[in-house]
Amino acid sequence: MIEIGRLCVKIAGRDSNKKCVIVDLIDERTVLIDGETRRKKCNINHLEILEEKIDIQKGADHKKIIEAFKKLGIELKEKKAKTVYTKPLKKRVLQIRARTEEKQKQKEKPKTETKEKKAPAEKKATKKEKAPKKTVKKETLKKEVKEEKKETKEEPKKA
Repeated sequence: MIEIGRLCVKIAGRDSNKKCVIVDLIDERTVLIDGETRRKKCNINHLEILEEKIDIQKGADHKKIIEAFKKLGIELKEKKAKTVYTKPLKKRVLQIRARTEEKQKQKEKPKTETKEKKAPAEKKATKKEKAPKKTVKKETLKKEVKEEKKETKEEPKKA
């Protein structure tokens, strides 16, 4: 009497008093059910087997079972697909990244326009025209400081 496609009513658990159909036989005591209930394996003792039988294949998917129930005149509520839960922190990080990318795009556009307007060759020419600054090397400064110290040390000895 227990066979694939047999209509049943679940009598135990949170899906009790809901119609289902046997989709697959797992072993002597358990079967895979689907229908108004969640698709799951179930103990035979938790099912009340009815006389009606639906023509389905072994392991049929939920859509085919819904169609078979409609042929019998039983309407099933369609289940909502599970959505992926993203933590608020991840959402915030994604928003920040999107904003920074937009800002970078906005910054890049004006830069290209300003480069076209200004002539970089003129800037370089003005820098070359300026007189170069006189720089004193650190090494020469150190030598001068050492010489001064030697002179100050020698002067007190002579006196």
